[in-house]
Amino acid sequence: VKLQESGPGLVKPSQTLSLTCTVSDGSITTKYYYWGWIRQPPGKGLEWMGAIDYNGSTYYSPSLKSRTSISRDTSKNQFTLQLSSVTPEDTAPYYCARGGPYFTKVTVNSPNQYNYWGQGTQVTVSS
Repeated sequence: VKLQESGPGLVKPSQTLSLTCTVSDGSITTKYYYWGWIRQPPGKGLEWMGAIDYNGSTYYSPSLKSRTSISRDTSKNQFTLQLSSVTPEDTAPYYCARGGPYFTKVTVNSPNQYNYWGQGTQVTVSS
């Protein structure tokens, strides 16, 4: 499977960041896989932001839940991250990744649970 992030590299404060992950050589509806968004702010560790599973169910980090929305377009085999009300603290490289397969109900909220990653896309929040 291959994942590729796309979206604007520069976003103004208070605006909404929107990124798309295009998946190839694999389907986002294949059972038991999870599709997540992860970022790494400067000087910090990897931060799991949220995920969408093969059924379309979504999961969010409690710290970002109020600003985050993840959706998918199965016809294009893509899933999308929207992060609202961004600030310079949201500046980071953003990665999409696939986790699983997990045959039992698990909480896939750790970057370690994701085994295929896109190359990442740098997002800078600045006026």
